[in-house]
Amino acid sequence: MSIDTAKEAALLPALKQQDEQSFNQLVGMYYGAMIGLARSMVGDAIADEVVQEAWVSVYRALPRFEGRSSLKTWILRITANEARTRLRKESRTIAVEGLSPGGDGVLTGRFADDGHWTIPPSTWHEDSPDTLLTSTEMRDCIELTMGRLPELQQAVFVLKDLEDYGFEEICNILQISASNARVLLHRARISLFGKIEHFQDSGEC
Repeated sequence: MSIDTAKEAALLPALKQQDEQSFNQLVGMYYGAMIGLARSMVGDAIADEVVQEAWVSVYRALPRFEGRSSLKTWILRITANEARTRLRKESRTIAVEGLSPGGDGVLTGRFADDGHWTIPPSTWHEDSPDTLLTSTEMRDCIELTMGRLPELQQAVFVLKDLEDYGFEEICNILQISASNARVLLHRARISLFGKIEHFQDSGEC
């Protein structure tokens, strides 16, 4: 049993009774994951509002929590739903179904189904990728590129490559199919790694 799972199990009886102290502990445990997911879907400007609304929904629904998934996965699913609701209010459309891995130009096919390179990136000009990513200009470029990705591409990339969630959890949180999750991740990686290569070659984002 993981540390988070053990904490959830210890807190759950009190949480179902809507105990305030236990709820505050829950907020401390998962606020960071929630705000990261919200930012990836709706951007920085309204992410806090989305998370606040998600916590309200979590608090109200806790007495009915059935434990079909971990508490963290359940909370992140609520956060994703709140983000979608906010996007609909902002008259934005998320289109996922029907995506295919094709149409990505010269970068098509650079990742195998298991996520490994089929065509490796060009040689790093710096000593290592870590050295490159300490560059302020590169960080700014990556943040800009991330911000331009479609919301669900951002969300899948954050959950898989930054938060290290498995595809089953990602599909549960975002309520998308496994095939869509893989396509979204594929496209996000292509955009980001393509931008890194462009920055390496040109020095421009």
